Amino acid sequence: MIQFEQISKSYKAKKVLNQVTFSIKDGSLVAIIGESGCGKTTLLKMVNRLIKPTSGKIYIDDKDISTMDEVALRRKIGYVIQQTGLFPHMTVKENIELIPKLETMSPSEMVDNTRKLMQMVGLDCDEFLHRYPTELSGGQQQRVGVARAFATDPDIILMDEPFSALDPITRSDLQDELVQLQAKLKKTIVFVTHDMDEAIKIADMICIMKDGDILQYDTPENILNNPVDEFVSNFVGKNRIWSSPEFIKVSDIMIERPVTASRDLSVLKCIDKMRQNKVDSLLIVERDSRRLAGIVKAGRLRGVEDRTLSAEQYMYEDFPTLLPEQCILDALKIVTENKVSTVPVVDDQRRLMGLITRSSLVTTLSQQYFDYEGGETE
Repeated sequence: MIQFEQISKSYKAKKVLNQVTFSIKDGSLVAIIGESGCGKTTLLKMVNRLIKPTSGKIYIDDKDISTMDEVALRRKIGYVIQQTGLFPHMTVKENIELIPKLETMSPSEMVDNTRKLMQMVGLDCDEFLHRYPTELSGGQQQRVGVARAFATDPDIILMDEPFSALDPITRSDLQDELVQLQAKLKKTIVFVTHDMDEAIKIADMICIMKDGDILQYDTPENILNNPVDEFVSNFVGKNRIWSSPEFIKVSDIMIERPVTASRDLSVLKCIDKMRQNKVDSLLIVERDSRRLAGIVKAGRLRGVEDRTLSAEQYMYEDFPTLLPEQCILDALKIVTENKVSTVPVVDDQRRLMGLITRSSLVTTLSQQYFDYEGGETE
């Protein structure tokens, strides 16, 4: 874990960081984002002591990094920057093996390690190992930079806007590869960016900064759904949630108190309850456990002659359901493929949590065409 405690930094009269406190869990990818000059790169460079704080402490696994040897600390932390930082007079092989040599890795181990790293970043050893950086494209250089950062298998990787100078397609490809690498290797990655789309795509947690302060440190989903203030809302983009619909959860849009009935309620009372609540179906639940047993629909009850019979005899027991953590795309798929107008939301014990209806989906989706003030978007 990386812990920042009351970190401040000043250059003469200018304060860059104001008592920043937060922590990064092991194995998570945290994106630090903000406008130019907000202090994000300064904060990143403090982790490997390229910049020292004016006050405050940084701990890695509960050890104060100010008490550690700087060189030893930096060798144990991978570092990738925008300009790749490759040494132009060294081949790809020499660049990747620089730190392993200083760490006295054996020659045979180094050969195996380099080949694995090249394979990891999608570069062919025979084609690229003996080239110089100037003989590579920007995307290839950045891949080598990533390989070098992983060369000693560090637990922590620092990435300072590594993809920002690349063309959009190469950048998107490298973002995808980073997400796949992180899912496999579970490194602790601190990633500085100015691009909110990039942060949402790659990060487990996003730290939004302004003028040396942290405004919001949260999951991408919570930042999109619940921006802490107007600045964050504007910075994120008020309608950006619609470009990441996987973050709109069923629990965010479901009807939380759908109309229910018990198994033994009569057909007559069921029809009356539907009429009073202006619905065309009732969810049948067990009285004690709230477990969902079935659905009764108005169309099926209207033809029943003996309306003293119980609802249980006319309820449907085979129907699709959703979990609260599923997203709006899952709900749309179920409604469309099954041609249903209502989908109950249940937990893993099949207890009723809420209800998604076709009309509630339409209402939610229509919001993307309006801003928060009610006016149409361009």
